[in-house]
Amino acid sequence: MTDSSTTAEHDPFDLPADERDPGPAVPNLETIVSLSKRRGFIFPSSEIYGGINAVWDYGPLGVELKNNVKRAWWRAMVQERDEIVGLDAGILMAPQVWVTSGHVGSFSDPLVECGTCHRRYRLDELPGAEGLSATDLNDPAIIERTGLRCPNDDGALSAPRRFNLMFRTYMGPVEDEAAIVYLRPETAQGSYVNFKNVKETSRKKIPFGIAQIGKSFRNEISPGNFVFRMREFEQMEMQYFVRPGEPAAEAFEEWLPRRFDWYARYGVNPERLRYREHAPDELAHYAKKAVDVEYRFPFGWKELEGVHNRGDFDLGNHAAASGENLEYFDPATEEHFIPWIVETAAGADRAAFTFLIDAYREEEVRGELRVSLALHPELAPYKVAVLPLLKKRPEIVELCHRIKADLQRDVMAVYDDTASIGKLYRRQDEIGTPWCVTVDVDSLEDLKVTIRDRDSMTQERVSADGVKRVILDRLEVARTGWTA
Repeated sequence: MTDSSTTAEHDPFDLPADERDPGPAVPNLETIVSLSKRRGFIFPSSEIYGGINAVWDYGPLGVELKNNVKRAWWRAMVQERDEIVGLDAGILMAPQVWVTSGHVGSFSDPLVECGTCHRRYRLDELPGAEGLSATDLNDPAIIERTGLRCPNDDGALSAPRRFNLMFRTYMGPVEDEAAIVYLRPETAQGSYVNFKNVKETSRKKIPFGIAQIGKSFRNEISPGNFVFRMREFEQMEMQYFVRPGEPAAEAFEEWLPRRFDWYARYGVNPERLRYREHAPDELAHYAKKAVDVEYRFPFGWKELEGVHNRGDFDLGNHAAASGENLEYFDPATEEHFIPWIVETAAGADRAAFTFLIDAYREEEVRGELRVSLALHPELAPYKVAVLPLLKKRPEIVELCHRIKADLQRDVMAVYDDTASIGKLYRRQDEIGTPWCVTVDVDSLEDLKVTIRDRDSMTQERVSADGVKRVILDRLEVARTGWTA
């Protein structure tokens, strides 16, 4: 087993949750929303038709950022580990999967409705409901007891009712009860129903894991805060199969700091990360223990990733409902047992959003505002921008394109000549490009170019033929030991 995770120096349990607040990296969420639209990270979906609530499209830079986040997660969870393998299960599954998993009966949020404007809200997200416990949220008299009112028009709110979050559709030509299927609300169940297939084909011994990245769908009552909560989103989940009891508890405690440190490894300030353990009345129906890694967003501390000890709920229930034997046989001890599961559940959208927020920088340089994204080089959409000092000199432009073509075999690189060199630098700073390569008049004589660093703004002259080697070496340094 290998593990290249680092240990953050900051202890996220060093103060009670309500006593430590470093403040958000960006005070105003609109700053990130505006940058995302202006620079091509994220657009409102179906915008020319007025948009569709809580669905967003990733633009040219956004898709690169999110893909890089997914690659970084896959590297940490699969590539750098010996005991975890990958899976890509279908979005549509047999409906009985969701009955057995408890989603048909239990996957719901408390919904309230205003009697005058008829707006609907998730109870726990109403102003004034921040301190309510899970028991409070299930109390039919909670509205009357707390005096909560509609935040839109101060109208009276209904008693809460449970609203199932799964999207339903029909499979086949007839739309009746027998044809109902669900868009999956999580990727995890695909790993559980494939446990036997993966175990037999990969020949992994306990403990081992199944990692998966894929789309999930939830009919959220009150989505919002940009891409933080959406109805269509992408998950990065890993299910770790372990021996029952104490080995599962030990695996849980190992994975919790490992997942915290992954965000710090890729540049998130540890001061804006913390743990929050779920209270007993807050635990999901499958969980024996659950702890969230939270991030200080502009709208408060919110879940970034969850680590859960799911016990044998999933494999045990699927074995009973399907009739399949989902036990693990240990030939060394001749034991048969249903494995327990430790789950790490993250979101690709929420992680990319977090890296984007935490990387945002503003500073004054020579009397002008400089905006930059100090993204880890592995996550940056473009690694290099190749820029001509004089675009009217064809020899300079030709050398730029030669350098870019060489770089493109290994990294994402871009050529830009649509402004002065100063504005080109600022543009690349704002989209997070770590290095700019500038070709000038002297380059035609000495065959050297200038590499400018995004964060320090320092410049270095290197051989034009050696640019790719320099960039690849810097990327390797960033991969193994980069700090923000």
